[in-house]
Amino acid sequence: MNDPKLSIKTGGQWLVSKVGREPIFCREKFTQEQRQIDQMIREFARDQIFPNIDKINKFDKDLSLGIIKQMGELGLLGIDVPEELGGTNLDKISSTIVTEGVSTGGSPSFAATFGVHTGIGCLGIVFFGTPHQKEKYLPKLTSGDWIAAYALTEPTSGSDALSAKTNAVLSEDGKYYILNGEKQFITNGNWATVFTVLAQIDGNKFSAFIVEKGTEGFEIGKEEKKMGMKGSSTTSLKFTNAKVPIENLLYEPGKGAAIAFNALNIGRYKLAASCIGGCKLGIELVIKYALERKQFGQAIAHFDSIRSKIADMTVKLYASDSMLYRTVGMIQDAIGDLDESDPDYYMQTGKTMERFAVESSMAKVYGSETSDFFVDQFLQVLGGYGFIEEYPAAGAYRDDRINRIWEGTNEINRAIITGYMMKKVLMEKILLRDFLKDLDEYIITNSSTDKSELLGREIQALESAKRLAALVFQESLCEFGQELKHEQQLGESLADIFTYIYTAGSVVSRSKTAVENNGKSDIPITIARIFCADALLNIILLVNRCLNKIFNVSIPDRISVPAKQLEEHMTLETDTISLKQELAEYMYAQRSYPF
Repeated sequence: MNDPKLSIKTGGQWLVSKVGREPIFCREKFTQEQRQIDQMIREFARDQIFPNIDKINKFDKDLSLGIIKQMGELGLLGIDVPEELGGTNLDKISSTIVTEGVSTGGSPSFAATFGVHTGIGCLGIVFFGTPHQKEKYLPKLTSGDWIAAYALTEPTSGSDALSAKTNAVLSEDGKYYILNGEKQFITNGNWATVFTVLAQIDGNKFSAFIVEKGTEGFEIGKEEKKMGMKGSSTTSLKFTNAKVPIENLLYEPGKGAAIAFNALNIGRYKLAASCIGGCKLGIELVIKYALERKQFGQAIAHFDSIRSKIADMTVKLYASDSMLYRTVGMIQDAIGDLDESDPDYYMQTGKTMERFAVESSMAKVYGSETSDFFVDQFLQVLGGYGFIEEYPAAGAYRDDRINRIWEGTNEINRAIITGYMMKKVLMEKILLRDFLKDLDEYIITNSSTDKSELLGREIQALESAKRLAALVFQESLCEFGQELKHEQQLGESLADIFTYIYTAGSVVSRSKTAVENNGKSDIPITIARIFCADALLNIILLVNRCLNKIFNVSIPDRISVPAKQLEEHMTLETDTISLKQELAEYMYAQRSYPF
């Protein structure tokens, strides 16, 4: 990053930088302390959460809050809280490891209770609270004595969060804000003591407030009857002339969007971590079942269609894991440049994380859709038993469905991906034109480039994919300009192209690191070859969909000719069927997820 415009660390640069030019952070680079945290939280989840899944799902409040209290005693609730306020103030990688580990306990309901409490429930206070607010609330939240919740969604506003109708007016004596309105679908609603509530001051200043349970005029609704997540609390909240002390205003009037969206950015990648943790338990369970279940005289694991499912689950999980920790690694690297002695350090931390909103949204979308694929394949492998409640697939299937809705629907997150990429290009934080200026020369020289290095063919194909994506993105901006944000189907296709490129680059870099570091197995290379071959074909399909929209009569030669040439470079003659057979047999030998 020698260009002065790019001196600040920010997301999106992977589109215009060479694959593998700089090492990425991945699981293989965990420090010894991070590995110890990983082991500790997995053991806790196995011993304290997994044996209690059925009880938690029966809405055992005392059990769930008892486990939360145990986690507080172990320092696991204050993972993002300063040490002087009772927290452990872990780096963002370690706090993500904890979130992932909790989900290996197999209770999405408990993971939701924990995730909202430690994430969006507390982070507004951590990042934007006054010293008094932090001292009052954070020690009890990190100990588990109090539970936190986050109230943004309303009956008439979900994705359009800034149109919230809950109103706040300063009282005549200037001592209180008087809140009126209703919030909907609030996780931890009936269990929380402290709520971060978003409301409009005087109807037009979107702001945040800390509201305590028991506040005059504040009423908590009945428990919602949900399709899944039955072991967590979800209620509405109602404010009828609720008197909130003026000192409970969080940050400044009209600055609620910064609080809401900074909390959501970390919530999004942590949701991906939660999905990944659940999938790692799921693949262990499905392999065990497939090896034990016999049909036609043999274990169903050895039927080729089942091998395909196990391999696909493994590849998607490896990809989700790779892009998640790459993202968190970039965030932590940028936060590392901040001055911890700065009084606004935590506020600056929140703002720094916004630079990686694209990658956080990608992690959320890809992680939740991987989890969706997982539970569907899990149920399918179990066949009729998957439809029976005493087996684990049915509950997992129901629980998982919410992951594509909360923390911003996947449609909203795809809009964020394309919208932020567009903003970065227009503000020249991504130098798209510079990247494309030598396109003709690249197409000519790429054909003769040495591809003998490890994953060399995949790397060169990805380089071509980046240029094809940049070309299509540039034409989209030329055709629609700022109105591109209203072309939602086109925008979603662009978001998926970007996500495939980012994820494929993550898989390639991580798999090379894994093999170079341990040298024990080349299976990570097998995974990378499978993922890249499939991802590149998907990119080609999406690119053609985009071009047919941009040029709805006929695609001009200046675009169609280089596009076809780049597509030729992207088409890998990879025998993915044989590779998936090899991968599945490896997974059977491991009997769990080993990466």
